[in-house]
Amino acid sequence: MVTKMHVKTGDTVVVITGKDAGTKGKVMSVLPKTGRVVVEKVNIVSKHTKPTQNNPQGGIMKKEAPIDASNVMLYCDKCGKGVRIGKEVLADGTRVRKCVVCGTQFK
Repeated sequence: MVTKMHVKTGDTVVVITGKDAGTKGKVMSVLPKTGRVVVEKVNIVSKHTKPTQNNPQGGIMKKEAPIDASNVMLYCDKCGKGVRIGKEVLADGTRVRKCVVCGTQFK
């Protein structure tokens, strides 16, 4: 089941729950089938890798793991915090996301 997502790749978000609560980061990828997002420098896990041709050393690699999309809020630069978003249709018919608090439009 594909979930409708409130964030897109490249958005700046703030984590609201979990061990990384309060951390701000950029969305690296969105996984709508599972309802999860991968955020830069959030939910770092250790992955044990075998030696390969590309990585002959092998070893333990640190990488970001997905977190649930409900645990992040879009970050508004004007408000300086995580905010809810509303959707608005402009006069030319395009739909934009906007901050519920201050009305700033997101790309």
